[in-house]
Amino acid sequence: MKQACRCILLLFFGFLTLSGCATHTVKTTSYTPIIQDSQNINEDFLLDVGIAIFDPGIDELDDDQEQLTNQQVRLAESRYAPYLLSETLQRSANWGIVRLMPNANSPMDVFINGVILESNGETMSMRVSVSDSTGRQWYQKEYEQAISQFSYDPSQRQQNDPFQILYNNIANDLLEWRQKNISEPDITEIRTVSEMLFAKRFSSQVFDSYLAQDRNGVYQITSLPSDDDPLLQRIRDIRERDFMFIDTVQDYYATYVRQMRLPYDSWREQSYHETIELRELEASARRRFIAGAATVVAGIAAATQGSNYGTQIGGAAAVGAGAYLIRSGFDKRAEAQMHMEALEELGQSLEDEVAPQVISLEDRSITLTGSVEEQYEQWREILADLYAAEVGQL
Repeated sequence: MKQACRCILLLFFGFLTLSGCATHTVKTTSYTPIIQDSQNINEDFLLDVGIAIFDPGIDELDDDQEQLTNQQVRLAESRYAPYLLSETLQRSANWGIVRLMPNANSPMDVFINGVILESNGETMSMRVSVSDSTGRQWYQKEYEQAISQFSYDPSQRQQNDPFQILYNNIANDLLEWRQKNISEPDITEIRTVSEMLFAKRFSSQVFDSYLAQDRNGVYQITSLPSDDDPLLQRIRDIRERDFMFIDTVQDYYATYVRQMRLPYDSWREQSYHETIELRELEASARRRFIAGAATVVAGIAAATQGSNYGTQIGGAAAVGAGAYLIRSGFDKRAEAQMHMEALEELGQSLEDEVAPQVISLEDRSITLTGSVEEQYEQWREILADLYAAEVGQL
């Protein structure tokens, strides 16, 4: 019977030792550079790229992820991540103009949508969908990168974003798909469709007839206006003004990212440590619950089946020890909750403020207010008025 008591106590202390263990995962990642197109492509065959503000992915979170995700930070990341992708594509020199778009109302040759699936300072994953102006879907793919503490070293952060490899992989896949699937005639068609779609938004009755959609919803060019058509010239002027405004929006996003970088990097580094610690706390809590349950069961068996007083005392002690382990598991979970609350507090300063834009036209100045998206909607209405006024003068 003494042997049984010793076994119970050894089991108890063994579980205590096990529950105190912690594991640390060290990740090593080789750097993936941006691949540049080896062909010397004429500028007329460089496709312009529009990148949408990413979906923060809040609706796709499960219950556990929702507890760990600060929604305000995710909204900030939905502007930050696509801007870094636009910078990466621009540096690749494989494309024409790359713009972060307030919305999809201004057709671009290639359009990229993204959803942030996970972002906790240690791991970032996103789903990217690519299409072109004809409505042809290029591909959809999920990207993920897990980093180590080394990525947050100040010398590393001055060179690249901690998750820069993820953006490089997207850029390289985009180039590879274009090289394998898009010919020069395709590029000409895509660029022409972009222009006709923009024209349709201002004068559908005139430009509708130049495009038709097949049963898959892909646009086909049926005919084209003369290159010196006065309405087409007006459309091109309006489109240039639209691009000028979108370029102004790029300045806003650049300022936003620059102001966000320092607090965001600090948040990510702290989040990295919180994520590691939280994982270890949850694992420790699980071990304590399992250990407590096993010890309680063993103690009850000894206490109820023992034939002498000493065995029953040993069993009762094991029950108490198991109860302690279970209670300590609850304590660990409470500590984990404190860390989650700390994560919640870290992102409160990452808020989105937009100054009013004052734009000078030939006959007046206009002031746009609200968010970037709201200002762009106001600008689109002004463009429609400008087009109507200019066409009325023909």
